[in-house]
Amino acid sequence: MPFLRNVGVTLEMIRWEHSIFALPFALTGAMLAAEGWPPLPKLVWIVVCMVAARSAAMAFNRWADAELDAANPRTRARAIPAGLLTRKFAAGFTLAMSAIFLIGAAELNRLALLLSPLVLVVLFLYSYTKRFTRWSHLFLGLALGLAPSGAWIAIRGTLDPRILVLTAAVLFWVAGFDVLYACQDEAHDRSSGLFSVPATLGTGPAFFIARAMHLAMLALLLWLVALFHLGPVAIAGIVAVALLLLWEHLLISPRDLSRLNAAFFTMNGVISVIFFLFVATDLLLHRP
Repeated sequence: MPFLRNVGVTLEMIRWEHSIFALPFALTGAMLAAEGWPPLPKLVWIVVCMVAARSAAMAFNRWADAELDAANPRTRARAIPAGLLTRKFAAGFTLAMSAIFLIGAAELNRLALLLSPLVLVVLFLYSYTKRFTRWSHLFLGLALGLAPSGAWIAIRGTLDPRILVLTAAVLFWVAGFDVLYACQDEAHDRSSGLFSVPATLGTGPAFFIARAMHLAMLALLLWLVALFHLGPVAIAGIVAVALLLLWEHLLISPRDLSRLNAAFFTMNGVISVIFFLFVATDLLLHRP
């Protein structure tokens, strides 16, 4: 059926399975708020909101960037520029996922519902930032970094400033690997008048900035441990994250980006899951 085919193409286009990047950090925020396992209904709606919000953001990004993708040799095979999917269907999918996200927020609590339109604004704004600022990577980091703070609000109905440290950590983590990912489009972005750290400063400085961002992430995670009085298991998790980040940076160099997809997709999915497992274990071991 054409409709089901279009849904399948859309899910492949947005790589919905990569929701795993931010979902473990959202679950970490939920567990910190609950000081252990959150109530199951809350947990289900948090997952629904996470997947729906990311799906809406990615579909909107492909809709907004369709012409840019068509002009880039690396992305012209994506579904919309390749003619496999219409922009109209992508827009409809975006609206449907946004509606599911709003419904999920309403099921959580009043504050989550009130803030949900603002979250969508941040998610959709990112798609246009590359047109006017080299720091679009930070906007993407913020889009994913909202996950743990949103999960905290979902559990508590209020916002504790301490959870913003985890939001900042996710922001720098995502921004760092997005700077690295943008290195493969350095020449194209520069010639097309698009902005990114690599296009503006070059690949070498971009690698330095990405490393600095990931060091900032690790420092923020250590601060998070202190703020929430987490134990040695959580600290071991940060050590594991540091080693995985080091491996990620060793996989590629300014002169060799051939293993960039392995560093970007595989390693970052592992990093988020590992961090969640260690923090969750620490909470369950040291909380009543």
